[in-house]
Amino acid sequence: MRLLSPGRRWRWLAPVLAVLTLVISAGAWWNWPRTPPPAALLTANSSAAAGPVSDGRFRGVSWVAADSAASADLAPLLRAHVTWIAQTPFGWQAGAAVPTVQLHTQRLSGRHRYWGESDYGLVQTARQARKQGINTLLKPHLWLRGPGGTWPGDVEMQSAADWQAWFASYSVFILHYARLAEEQQMAAFCIGTELEKTVSHEAEWRALIRQVRQVYHGPLTYAANWSGEFERVRFWDALDFIGIQAYFPLSQADSPPKKSLLTNWQPHLKAIARVQKQFNKPVVFTEAGYKSTPDAAIEPWKWPDHTAAFSPPDEATQAACYEALFETFWPQPWFKGLFVWKWYPGLAADGPARRHADFTPQHKPAERVMAAWYGR
Repeated sequence: MRLLSPGRRWRWLAPVLAVLTLVISAGAWWNWPRTPPPAALLTANSSAAAGPVSDGRFRGVSWVAADSAASADLAPLLRAHVTWIAQTPFGWQAGAAVPTVQLHTQRLSGRHRYWGESDYGLVQTARQARKQGINTLLKPHLWLRGPGGTWPGDVEMQSAADWQAWFASYSVFILHYARLAEEQQMAAFCIGTELEKTVSHEAEWRALIRQVRQVYHGPLTYAANWSGEFERVRFWDALDFIGIQAYFPLSQADSPPKKSLLTNWQPHLKAIARVQKQFNKPVVFTEAGYKSTPDAAIEPWKWPDHTAAFSPPDEATQAACYEALFETFWPQPWFKGLFVWKWYPGLAADGPARRHADFTPQHKPAERVMAAWYGR
């Protein structure tokens, strides 16, 4: 379909759009999501713009960085009614107790350092997505190496001086990406992910949030882990929505029926609703997903072991987990969507991510479940 162009015949729209924006803003209880500039609206692919976005929900996937990003890579997202991608650049830390976060903005050689994680790759991917009417959540993570653990939740300093140094270093890292998100008009920004041993330092996080708001003017969140961290964060009031990495355990047995999954969601739903009520903020699952394996609901956060002996995939269990998640949360008025973990650009139907029982729903029954709910 031919794209619209902002020529002379459209200039009369500018004042109309301005008035409409003021009216909508005055009636909205908060500014969500960040509105693209008029030029982006006028040049957006109309097939994407026709998607069901009037409820303001994040219909998202976590985008896997690659060595390129083309419009053809985004076409499957449009068919699945996806309107957001999360992009994940990494900071590097030499150990859980090392108070220095290294910022790498260019493509480097080696594992986990792809073009799509460089500043240039992030910008180009976001621009390609915007042309298709898809927004970007910029969601920086930390990658740990060395002693003390490899998960961001292991980050823990051993002295007050080291904590001060770590927050200073982390602030440089996160403010770089906040500025990038502002310059490129990315529609939302996440200030941290699963740093659960840091969130007790409330004053430092509040100071960082104030700094971020000085350079980035869109909605902010923090991505708290499911395992109690989201209940311990005290600075949700300073952010725009509550972000949860929603890998809640839902079963103790392989291949559980959907009925038991729905039942086992209830305690987690109540805990999330309590936090939501306390802070009166919307909730977004900044990550949620399941492997296509029989044990997908037992430890959803656990990466598939690609070195283990081959075991038959279980795509039906993955799909049932998706169905139970959507049936539990989509009807909640305070639930504002999720980012499915994860989505590979250009993945073939017989690609390795499917063969190895990966998290992706692509080319599996789970993708049809996601698309059906996102299309509502």
